[in-house]
Amino acid sequence: MTRNIFYIERVAAVVVAVILLQTLFFKFTGAQESIDLFTKLGAEPVGRIGSGVIELFAGVLLLFPKTAYTGAMLAVAVAIGALLAHIAVLGFVGDMGTLAIMAMVVLAGGMFVLLVRNKNSNYTE
Repeated sequence: MTRNIFYIERVAAVVVAVILLQTLFFKFTGAQESIDLFTKLGAEPVGRIGSGVIELFAGVLLLFPKTAYTGAMLAVAVAIGALLAHIAVLGFVGDMGTLAIMAMVVLAGGMFVLLVRNKNSNYTE
């Protein structure tokens, strides 16, 4: 992997991990915003806690180059689910718009990590 691509991939992985991990406080402490969001989706509390656990695994896996590919797969899946929830139920107004933008960043960053870390990629070590 070229040095520049390696650094860009690591930055992307860390940004995605930080976004995923910072949301855990709200999900695991039962913040009212999270409860309201998942109630609107009809998935409270199982969806809130379950998605938090997946995000925790994805965020941690992304921090280590050897597990970044698996973490990116989980992150992309979470981001797609979040975006589908916004399109179908939640909308993009108010704080929901911020969450949707964060989901788009996670999706783009996760896809970049997958591209770079793919075994068939020209960038792999």
